[in-house]
Amino acid sequence: MNFDFAALDAAIDARVKRKELPGVSVAIHSRDGLLFHKGYGFADVEAGRAIDADTVMGVASMSKSMTTLALAILEAEGKFSFDDPVVKYFPNFRVPGNPVEDVTCRHLATHTAGIPPMEPLEWSIAVNTQSARESKWREEMQRTSPNRMDEIGQIVDYIAEGRYPTLGQAGEIMSYSNEGYAILSYIADIASGTTLEAFLKERVFGPIGMTRSVLDLDGSEAKALAADGNITRLYGKDENGELTVDDEWSVLPPFRGCACVKSTARDMARYYQCISDGGVIDGVQAIPAAAAELLVGSAFPEGEKPFYCLGLNKRVKHGSVICEHAGGLHGVSSFGGMLKGEGFGFSALCNKGDEDTDDICWMMYNAIMGRPLEEDHRWLHPAPYAFSEPGMLTGGYICHEGMPVVVDILEKDGKLVAQSQDGAGEMVYCGGTWFTIWREGKYAGRVRFLVREGKAWAAMFYTRVYRRLDQ
Repeated sequence: MNFDFAALDAAIDARVKRKELPGVSVAIHSRDGLLFHKGYGFADVEAGRAIDADTVMGVASMSKSMTTLALAILEAEGKFSFDDPVVKYFPNFRVPGNPVEDVTCRHLATHTAGIPPMEPLEWSIAVNTQSARESKWREEMQRTSPNRMDEIGQIVDYIAEGRYPTLGQAGEIMSYSNEGYAILSYIADIASGTTLEAFLKERVFGPIGMTRSVLDLDGSEAKALAADGNITRLYGKDENGELTVDDEWSVLPPFRGCACVKSTARDMARYYQCISDGGVIDGVQAIPAAAAELLVGSAFPEGEKPFYCLGLNKRVKHGSVICEHAGGLHGVSSFGGMLKGEGFGFSALCNKGDEDTDDICWMMYNAIMGRPLEEDHRWLHPAPYAFSEPGMLTGGYICHEGMPVVVDILEKDGKLVAQSQDGAGEMVYCGGTWFTIWREGKYAGRVRFLVREGKAWAAMFYTRVYRRLDQ
């Protein structure tokens, strides 16, 4: 097949410049090898050191599918089952209101254990990262953290306390939970008889040929791996909106399997291509086919709306099944995925936090799929009719993941508006109880309201469930 990579290169370059991103590294891998790879901008802006597809960078939550892949390999070998109750591995674990045996490892992996958004990840970062990045957020997180949040037992105990209402019976409601994946990474230790770090090195990174990838808590191993000096610096913005730079990776010890892999665009594209082809890469069965099937296979539905499988979202676009995940931490904005069964893997890594690289990855998808490069992959579309009962939805909704965030849903001039600390956004109805949010003419998010007895009791903003305040 002939692909117009010159047009893709120009489009990505223009997008990176328009968004004023310090550095972006991208790669597309196919069954025939590396198809496209490029660096845009710099790994170190001040020194003028360019970024490329082999620059070691953070991948943040793209790490999650590697944790579930490790467990899928163990299940394929009869050493573990996603249907094991979590209490088999952590006897003190419980999600209040649910029978203890009812919550399984599968529920943790699909974010359906009923665990509400909560603070432990941000407490762990604020307390354990030795940082000069002082901020109101860090000060508040350090003040409110009940302990160092540096051991998995502290997370298990905090969930069991039930400080916030459980979201429902296990399997009922999806709400993204880093705490669930923290627990899964330690279950992988127990089931394998070694550390997740060692297991990934031996059974995933090595066989796939991910030579510049490591699960690394504080960045020290990543720096040693990049002995050639090809590792990024970390960019962000301070509370005044000014660009900052440092080399201080976020340290969040119990959340190692959630967000702590450091890798490259080339390695991550290889990873996704391998999973796309049922564990085969370079003509070799690097990962058991049964493990790849467990991750995103036929047990999970395929439709336009994404379905969260075991560490990857799965959706259909123009006949292609796309499996993907994003990630974000200080100095990390990542996105990667694959065309399932078609043998293509994609990765777009940025060295600045709080940015989106999904649109850059979409361009790469489109180049391979023969679509217009600028075609977006949003899956909610305006309904041809209006939502008739806005009073069901109006009110305030709160999330406790770190600093509490409140979103107020208001009715103004016959239209629904979402008001938050980021400003007001007009809500566009998309059927069911789904809406998209637009701020100053730009897409700013999506929300689905969860209605019970004629009134929304919660709202899912992106993948987090916010509880209604007046309950």
